[in-house]
Amino acid sequence: MTTTRRTFLAAASGAAFVPAFAQGSWPTKPVRFVVPFAPGGSSEIIARSAAGELSKTLGQSVFVDNKPGASGNIAMAEVARADDQHTIILGHIGTLAVNPYMYDKLPYDANKDFKPVSLLAKVPSLYVVNPNLPVHNLKEFVALVKSKPGQMNYGSAGNGSAGHLAMEYLKMTANIFITHIPYKGTGPQLTDLLAGRLDAASVGASAIISHIKAGKLRCIATGSTQRLAQLPDVPTVAEQGYPGFEMTQWYGMLAPATMAQANIDKLAAETQKAMKSNASLERLNQDAAQAIGGTPAQFAQFIAQEQKRWKQVVERAKIKPE
Repeated sequence: MTTTRRTFLAAASGAAFVPAFAQGSWPTKPVRFVVPFAPGGSSEIIARSAAGELSKTLGQSVFVDNKPGASGNIAMAEVARADDQHTIILGHIGTLAVNPYMYDKLPYDANKDFKPVSLLAKVPSLYVVNPNLPVHNLKEFVALVKSKPGQMNYGSAGNGSAGHLAMEYLKMTANIFITHIPYKGTGPQLTDLLAGRLDAASVGASAIISHIKAGKLRCIATGSTQRLAQLPDVPTVAEQGYPGFEMTQWYGMLAPATMAQANIDKLAAETQKAMKSNASLERLNQDAAQAIGGTPAQFAQFIAQEQKRWKQVVERAKIKPE
């Protein structure tokens, strides 16, 4: 009887630990990290930084998959329906805080179809012009735009993108009009900006700081609250006559609402460590990005605050999809 009892207890104990072991072993295959924009922008830099560090600690590779289109809606809708437990997506100011108010109907619900994992990083928006434009600061740029109403243009990565919002925010603040030309991603936009086919743009620091330092673009202002260490001679928008102005892009990790909570918890914990690793901090600092790595609850609260803020901007600027 003693032997039988021991055998039963051992079997029962082993069975009890099966679910815990299964949860702890996640992920069981490579994790797909979807970026809803074309390659070449701040989104890819941040996603690849996070993916690289997570690949070291999760026991499986984390690979970035760029899926641009429809202001990020195509990728968001696809990941919202993903139920393989190994698909996540890069959340963004546009897809989470702007699109819900810019579109009459979305193929996803930003608040119900996803679970926040972690706010990865913030990136200051830089206001830049082609060097051939005869302006060297924000005051001169505003004056030039006002002297040529409707004749100047700016590019963005698409309607509702961070660059679109940043310029519309500046337009409202400085009371200027400049024509918006949307592109399918930061990469194509930068091609035309560098070639002189665009007058200006607002782009995340990570994607263009190398072009600025090389003299291929001229930065006339930063959207940050303080000057950037990488560009100490460039004043902020606030310093140049618009107190309180701040424009920062942000990027976070989301998982489909169907992902098991145990997997979310593990991913969140590893992501926080990944974004605070020396490798991430060094890499993002080089690109003037601020690593965050917050908790799911903190990211959820941040999203709610940003939705409230940008709902007002979208309505005032009457931003509509293409």
